[in-house]
Amino acid sequence: MKILVGLSGGVDSAIASYLLKKQGHEVFGAMMSVWDNSLPELKVKEGNACFSPKDKDIEAVKKIADFLKIRYDIIDCSEEYKRVVIENFKSEYKSGRTPNPCVWCNAYIKFGVLPAAAKRNGFKFDKFATGHYANIVYNDEIKMYQLKKAKDLKKDQTYFLYRLSQKTLSETLFPLGNLTKDEVRTIAKDIGLPVAQKPDSQDFYCGDYNDILGFPANPGNIVDKNGKVLGKHNGIWNYTIGKRKGLGLPGGTKEPLYVINISAKQNAVVLGSKDDLYSKSLTAEKISWGSIDAPKESVRVMAKIRQQHTPAQAEVIAKDENNAEVIFDSPQMSVTSGQSVVFYKDDIVLGGGIIR
Repeated sequence: MKILVGLSGGVDSAIASYLLKKQGHEVFGAMMSVWDNSLPELKVKEGNACFSPKDKDIEAVKKIADFLKIRYDIIDCSEEYKRVVIENFKSEYKSGRTPNPCVWCNAYIKFGVLPAAAKRNGFKFDKFATGHYANIVYNDEIKMYQLKKAKDLKKDQTYFLYRLSQKTLSETLFPLGNLTKDEVRTIAKDIGLPVAQKPDSQDFYCGDYNDILGFPANPGNIVDKNGKVLGKHNGIWNYTIGKRKGLGLPGGTKEPLYVINISAKQNAVVLGSKDDLYSKSLTAEKISWGSIDAPKESVRVMAKIRQQHTPAQAEVIAKDENNAEVIFDSPQMSVTSGQSVVFYKDDIVLGGGIIR
Protein backbone atom coordinates (compact mmCIF):
# COMPACT_ATOMS: atom_id res chain seq x y z
CA MET A 1 0.00 0.00 0.00
CA LYS A 2 1.16 3.56 -0.71
CA ILE A 3 0.96 5.73 2.40
CA LEU A 4 1.54 9.44 2.90
CA VAL A 5 2.68 10.37 6.41
CA GLY A 6 2.27 13.85 7.82
CA LEU A 7 5.77 14.61 9.10
CA SER A 8 6.36 17.23 11.79
CA GLY A 9 10.06 16.80 12.38
CA GLY A 10 9.39 15.05 15.67
CA VAL A 11 9.87 11.50 16.88
CA ASP A 12 6.22 10.38 16.68
CA SER A 13 5.61 10.96 12.98
CA ALA A 14 9.10 9.64 12.21
CA ILE A 15 8.44 6.35 14.02
CA ALA A 16 5.00 6.12 12.39
CA SER A 17 6.80 6.29 9.03
CA TYR A 18 9.40 3.76 10.14
CA LEU A 19 6.80 1.25 11.32
CA LEU A 20 4.75 1.54 8.13
CA LYS A 21 7.83 1.07 5.98
CA LYS A 22 8.88 -1.91 8.11
CA GLN A 23 5.47 -3.45 7.40
CA GLY A 24 6.29 -3.33 3.70
CA HIS A 25 4.34 -0.25 2.65
CA GLU A 26 5.62 2.38 0.24
CA VAL A 27 5.92 5.47 2.42
CA PHE A 28 6.13 9.16 1.51
CA GLY A 29 6.37 12.17 3.81
CA ALA A 30 4.71 15.57 3.70
CA MET A 31 5.26 18.41 6.12
CA MET A 32 2.80 21.28 6.30
CA SER A 33 4.19 24.79 6.50
CA VAL A 34 1.75 27.11 8.29
CA TRP A 35 3.84 29.97 9.67
CA ASP A 36 2.75 33.50 8.76
CA ASN A 37 5.92 35.45 8.00
CA SER A 38 4.15 38.75 8.66
CA LEU A 39 4.05 37.92 12.39
CA PRO A 40 6.93 38.91 14.69
CA GLU A 41 9.34 36.09 15.43
CA LEU A 42 10.22 37.32 18.92
CA LYS A 43 11.12 34.44 21.24
CA VAL A 44 9.04 31.87 19.40
CA LYS A 45 12.10 30.45 17.64
CA GLU A 46 13.42 29.36 21.01
CA GLY A 47 10.33 27.30 21.78
CA ASN A 48 8.91 24.08 20.45
CA ALA A 49 5.41 24.88 19.24
CA CYS A 50 3.12 23.82 16.41
CA PHE A 51 2.71 27.37 15.11
CA SER A 52 6.22 28.74 14.74
CA PRO A 53 8.93 29.33 12.13
CA LYS A 54 9.83 25.84 10.92
CA ASP A 55 13.47 26.16 9.86
CA LYS A 56 14.68 23.67 12.47
CA ASP A 57 11.77 21.32 11.86
CA ILE A 58 12.33 21.37 8.10
CA GLU A 59 15.95 20.44 8.74
CA ALA A 60 14.75 17.63 11.04
CA VAL A 61 12.29 16.34 8.40
CA LYS A 62 15.11 16.20 5.85
CA LYS A 63 17.23 14.17 8.27
CA ILE A 64 14.32 11.82 8.97
CA ALA A 65 13.55 11.33 5.28
CA ASP A 66 17.22 10.70 4.49
CA PHE A 67 17.48 8.24 7.38
CA LEU A 68 14.35 6.34 6.34
CA LYS A 69 15.14 6.72 2.63
CA ILE A 70 11.71 8.12 1.77
CA ARG A 71 10.56 10.88 -0.54
CA TYR A 72 9.16 13.98 1.15
CA ASP A 73 7.81 17.42 0.35
CA ILE A 74 7.12 20.64 2.23
CA ILE A 75 3.52 21.70 1.59
CA ASP A 76 2.59 25.38 1.99
CA CYS A 77 -0.69 25.45 3.91
CA SER A 78 -0.19 28.92 5.39
CA GLU A 79 -3.04 30.70 3.60
CA GLU A 80 -5.62 28.06 4.51
CA TYR A 81 -4.27 27.88 8.06
CA LYS A 82 -4.53 31.64 8.42
CA ARG A 83 -8.08 31.69 7.08
CA VAL A 84 -9.40 28.70 9.06
CA VAL A 85 -7.34 28.51 12.24
CA ILE A 86 -5.87 31.95 12.93
CA GLU A 87 -8.97 33.95 12.01
CA ASN A 88 -11.08 31.70 14.24
CA PHE A 89 -8.47 32.08 17.00
CA LYS A 90 -8.65 35.89 16.78
CA SER A 91 -12.43 36.06 16.45
CA GLU A 92 -13.00 33.81 19.46
CA TYR A 93 -10.65 35.73 21.76
CA LYS A 94 -12.21 39.02 20.66
CA SER A 95 -15.60 37.57 21.61
CA GLY A 96 -14.44 36.67 25.12
CA ARG A 97 -14.07 32.97 24.35
CA THR A 98 -11.04 30.66 24.62
CA PRO A 99 -10.56 28.68 21.40
CA ASN A 100 -8.68 25.45 20.81
CA PRO A 101 -6.83 25.91 17.51
CA CYS A 102 -5.63 22.28 17.41
CA VAL A 103 -9.20 21.05 16.89
CA TRP A 104 -9.69 23.18 13.77
CA CYS A 105 -6.19 22.50 12.47
CA ASN A 106 -6.70 18.75 12.63
CA ALA A 107 -10.19 18.75 11.16
CA TYR A 108 -9.52 21.04 8.21
CA ILE A 109 -5.79 21.51 7.65
CA LYS A 110 -3.75 18.51 8.76
CA PHE A 111 -6.27 15.89 7.62
CA GLY A 112 -7.78 17.97 4.82
CA VAL A 113 -5.66 20.61 3.13
CA LEU A 114 -2.34 18.78 3.60
CA PRO A 115 -3.19 15.43 1.91
CA ALA A 116 -5.22 17.20 -0.79
CA ALA A 117 -2.30 19.50 -1.60
CA ALA A 118 0.10 16.54 -1.62
CA LYS A 119 -2.07 14.87 -4.27
CA ARG A 120 -1.94 18.02 -6.37
CA ASN A 121 1.84 17.94 -5.99
CA GLY A 122 1.95 14.51 -7.59
CA PHE A 123 1.83 12.15 -4.60
CA LYS A 124 -0.34 9.11 -5.21
CA PHE A 125 -1.30 7.24 -2.06
CA ASP A 126 -3.95 4.94 -0.62
CA LYS A 127 -3.91 6.11 2.99
CA PHE A 128 -2.81 9.11 5.04
CA ALA A 129 -1.06 8.52 8.38
CA THR A 130 0.16 10.63 11.28
CA GLY A 131 1.97 10.16 14.57
CA HIS A 132 -1.11 10.89 16.69
CA TYR A 133 -1.83 8.69 19.68
CA ALA A 134 -5.28 7.39 18.74
CA ASN A 135 -6.92 4.41 17.06
CA ILE A 136 -9.51 3.84 14.36
CA VAL A 137 -11.77 0.78 14.36
CA TYR A 138 -14.59 -0.33 12.09
CA ASN A 139 -17.86 -1.22 13.78
CA ASP A 140 -19.55 -3.94 11.74
CA GLU A 141 -22.79 -3.57 13.67
CA ILE A 142 -23.41 0.06 12.67
CA LYS A 143 -21.21 -0.01 9.54
CA MET A 144 -19.15 2.99 10.61
CA TYR A 145 -15.54 3.83 11.37
CA GLN A 146 -14.98 4.94 14.95
CA LEU A 147 -12.30 6.96 16.67
CA LYS A 148 -10.93 5.09 19.69
CA LYS A 149 -8.63 6.08 22.54
CA ALA A 150 -4.94 5.21 22.34
CA LYS A 151 -3.27 2.56 24.46
CA ASP A 152 -1.25 5.29 26.18
CA LEU A 153 -4.01 7.25 27.90
CA LYS A 154 -1.55 9.89 29.09
CA LYS A 155 -0.73 10.69 25.46
CA ASP A 156 -4.19 10.04 23.99
CA GLN A 157 -5.06 12.77 21.47
CA THR A 158 -8.64 11.85 20.57
CA TYR A 159 -9.89 15.05 22.24
CA PHE A 160 -8.31 17.01 19.38
CA LEU A 161 -9.52 14.64 16.66
CA TYR A 162 -13.24 14.32 17.39
CA ARG A 163 -14.28 16.34 14.31
CA LEU A 164 -12.74 13.91 11.81
CA SER A 165 -15.39 12.77 9.33
CA GLN A 166 -16.27 9.23 8.30
CA LYS A 167 -14.46 9.77 5.01
CA THR A 168 -11.33 10.97 6.80
CA LEU A 169 -11.43 8.11 9.32
CA SER A 170 -11.75 5.58 6.47
CA GLU A 171 -8.64 6.99 4.78
CA THR A 172 -6.44 7.44 7.87
CA LEU A 173 -3.97 5.31 9.82
CA PHE A 174 -2.58 5.88 13.33
CA PRO A 175 0.43 3.53 13.60
CA LEU A 176 1.21 4.59 17.18
CA GLY A 177 -2.25 3.92 18.59
CA ASN A 178 -1.24 0.71 20.34
CA LEU A 179 2.14 1.94 21.58
CA THR A 180 3.14 3.99 24.60
CA LYS A 181 5.33 7.05 24.30
CA ASP A 182 8.11 5.20 26.12
CA GLU A 183 7.92 2.39 23.57
CA VAL A 184 8.13 4.90 20.73
CA ARG A 185 11.18 6.55 22.30
CA THR A 186 12.81 3.14 22.74
CA ILE A 187 12.27 2.23 19.09
CA ALA A 188 13.68 5.60 18.02
CA LYS A 189 16.77 5.08 20.18
CA ASP A 190 17.28 1.48 19.05
CA ILE A 191 17.25 2.36 15.34
CA GLY A 192 19.39 5.48 15.81
CA LEU A 193 16.75 7.93 14.64
CA PRO A 194 18.30 11.44 14.37
CA VAL A 195 15.44 13.04 16.36
CA ALA A 196 15.12 10.28 18.98
CA GLN A 197 15.60 12.73 21.87
CA LYS A 198 13.76 15.72 20.40
CA PRO A 199 11.25 17.16 22.92
CA ASP A 200 7.53 17.05 22.12
CA SER A 201 5.68 20.14 20.99
CA GLN A 202 4.25 21.68 24.15
CA ASP A 203 1.78 24.26 22.91
CA PHE A 204 0.08 25.83 19.94
CA TYR A 205 2.38 28.89 20.18
CA CYS A 206 5.16 29.47 22.69
CA GLY A 207 5.28 33.26 22.44
CA ASP A 208 2.76 35.79 23.72
CA TYR A 209 -0.67 35.23 22.16
CA ASN A 210 -0.88 39.01 21.67
CA ASP A 211 1.74 38.56 18.92
CA ILE A 212 -0.93 36.73 16.91
CA LEU A 213 -3.98 38.66 18.05
CA GLY A 214 -2.52 42.09 17.37
CA PHE A 215 -5.49 43.85 19.00
CA PRO A 216 -5.16 47.46 20.17
CA ALA A 217 -5.75 47.95 23.88
CA ASN A 218 -9.44 48.08 24.79
CA PRO A 219 -9.69 49.04 28.47
CA GLY A 220 -12.70 47.93 30.49
CA ASN A 221 -13.82 47.05 33.98
CA ILE A 222 -13.03 44.08 36.17
CA VAL A 223 -16.12 43.57 38.30
CA ASP A 224 -17.54 41.22 40.90
CA LYS A 225 -20.81 39.26 40.50
CA ASN A 226 -22.83 42.26 41.64
CA GLY A 227 -21.21 44.62 39.15
CA LYS A 228 -18.94 46.38 41.63
CA VAL A 229 -15.82 47.66 39.88
CA LEU A 230 -12.67 46.05 41.29
CA GLY A 231 -10.12 47.16 38.74
CA LYS A 232 -9.36 47.72 35.05
CA HIS A 233 -8.23 45.47 32.19
CA ASN A 234 -6.62 46.32 28.84
CA GLY A 235 -8.48 43.67 26.83
CA ILE A 236 -10.79 40.77 27.64
CA TRP A 237 -8.64 38.46 25.48
CA ASN A 238 -5.99 38.49 28.22
CA TYR A 239 -8.30 36.47 30.47
CA THR A 240 -9.84 33.01 30.48
CA ILE A 241 -12.28 31.23 32.78
CA GLY A 242 -10.58 30.03 35.95
CA LYS A 243 -7.68 32.50 35.78
CA ARG A 244 -6.56 33.46 39.27
CA LYS A 245 -3.10 35.04 39.07
CA GLY A 246 -2.19 38.25 37.30
CA LEU A 247 -5.70 39.70 37.44
CA GLY A 248 -4.39 43.24 37.75
CA LEU A 249 -6.28 44.14 40.91
CA PRO A 250 -4.86 47.02 42.98
CA GLY A 251 -3.82 45.91 46.44
CA GLY A 252 -4.98 42.32 46.08
CA THR A 253 -8.00 40.78 47.82
CA LYS A 254 -8.75 39.08 51.13
CA GLU A 255 -10.15 35.94 49.47
CA PRO A 256 -8.89 34.28 46.25
CA LEU A 257 -10.83 35.48 43.21
CA TYR A 258 -11.17 33.76 39.85
CA VAL A 259 -12.43 34.79 36.42
CA ILE A 260 -15.94 33.33 36.25
CA ASN A 261 -17.28 35.14 33.18
CA ILE A 262 -16.05 37.27 30.29
CA SER A 263 -18.55 39.62 28.65
CA ALA A 264 -17.59 40.96 25.24
CA LYS A 265 -20.83 42.96 25.09
CA GLN A 266 -20.05 44.82 28.30
CA ASN A 267 -16.28 44.62 27.79
CA ALA A 268 -16.05 43.29 31.33
CA VAL A 269 -14.20 40.56 33.20
CA VAL A 270 -16.26 39.11 36.05
CA LEU A 271 -14.62 37.68 39.17
CA GLY A 272 -16.03 35.36 41.81
CA SER A 273 -15.11 32.62 44.25
CA LYS A 274 -13.92 29.13 43.40
CA ASP A 275 -17.44 27.82 44.04
CA ASP A 276 -18.71 30.10 41.27
CA LEU A 277 -16.57 28.21 38.75
CA TYR A 278 -18.72 25.07 38.96
CA SER A 279 -21.42 24.40 36.37
CA LYS A 280 -24.03 21.65 36.24
CA SER A 281 -24.65 22.03 32.50
CA LEU A 282 -23.44 23.61 29.28
CA THR A 283 -24.68 24.25 25.78
CA ALA A 284 -22.62 23.21 22.78
CA GLU A 285 -22.79 24.27 19.14
CA LYS A 286 -21.28 23.02 15.86
CA ILE A 287 -21.91 19.47 17.02
CA SER A 288 -20.07 16.71 15.15
CA TRP A 289 -21.10 13.06 15.58
CA GLY A 290 -18.06 11.51 13.94
CA SER A 291 -18.39 7.88 15.01
CA ILE A 292 -22.15 7.33 15.27
CA ASP A 293 -25.32 8.55 13.59
CA ALA A 294 -26.66 11.67 15.28
CA PRO A 295 -28.85 10.44 18.17
CA LYS A 296 -32.52 11.38 18.11
CA GLU A 297 -32.87 10.87 21.86
CA SER A 298 -30.71 11.80 24.83
CA VAL A 299 -27.57 9.74 25.23
CA ARG A 300 -25.42 8.92 28.26
CA VAL A 301 -21.74 9.78 27.80
CA MET A 302 -18.51 10.53 29.55
CA ALA A 303 -17.93 14.20 28.66
CA LYS A 304 -14.52 15.84 28.52
CA ILE A 305 -14.39 19.67 28.57
CA ARG A 306 -10.65 20.12 27.97
CA GLN A 307 -7.68 17.91 27.17
CA GLN A 308 -6.53 17.44 30.78
CA HIS A 309 -10.05 17.10 32.20
CA THR A 310 -11.12 13.78 33.68
CA PRO A 311 -14.23 12.76 31.69
CA ALA A 312 -17.42 13.15 33.71
CA GLN A 313 -20.73 11.32 33.50
CA ALA A 314 -23.33 13.35 31.66
CA GLU A 315 -26.45 13.29 29.52
CA VAL A 316 -26.38 14.86 26.05
CA ILE A 317 -29.69 16.18 24.74
CA ALA A 318 -29.63 17.13 21.08
CA LYS A 319 -31.58 20.32 20.36
CA ASP A 320 -31.10 20.06 16.61
CA GLU A 321 -28.37 18.81 14.28
CA ASN A 322 -25.97 21.58 15.34
CA ASN A 323 -26.73 22.22 19.01
CA ALA A 324 -26.97 20.20 22.20
CA GLU A 325 -27.31 20.56 25.95
CA VAL A 326 -24.97 18.64 28.24
CA ILE A 327 -26.14 17.99 31.79
CA PHE A 328 -23.51 16.64 34.19
CA ASP A 329 -24.25 14.25 37.02
CA SER A 330 -22.09 16.47 39.22
CA PRO A 331 -20.96 20.09 38.66
CA GLN A 332 -17.76 20.59 36.67
CA MET A 333 -15.14 23.28 37.23
CA SER A 334 -14.21 25.97 34.69
CA VAL A 335 -16.51 25.16 31.79
CA THR A 336 -15.06 27.51 29.18
CA SER A 337 -16.83 28.83 26.10
CA GLY A 338 -14.81 28.27 22.94
CA GLN A 339 -13.28 25.03 24.18
CA SER A 340 -14.56 21.67 22.98
CA VAL A 341 -16.71 19.20 24.87
CA VAL A 342 -16.04 15.66 23.61
CA PHE A 343 -18.35 12.71 24.21
CA TYR A 344 -17.02 9.22 24.97
CA LYS A 345 -18.63 5.84 25.51
CA ASP A 346 -16.01 3.57 27.04
CA ASP A 347 -12.98 4.17 24.80
CA ILE A 348 -14.92 5.25 21.69
CA VAL A 349 -15.32 8.92 20.73
CA LEU A 350 -18.95 9.50 19.83
CA GLY A 351 -18.56 13.14 18.87
CA GLY A 352 -18.39 16.59 20.38
CA GLY A 353 -18.97 20.29 19.91
CA ILE A 354 -17.85 23.79 20.82
CA ILE A 355 -18.92 25.06 24.25
CA ARG A 356 -21.15 28.08 23.84
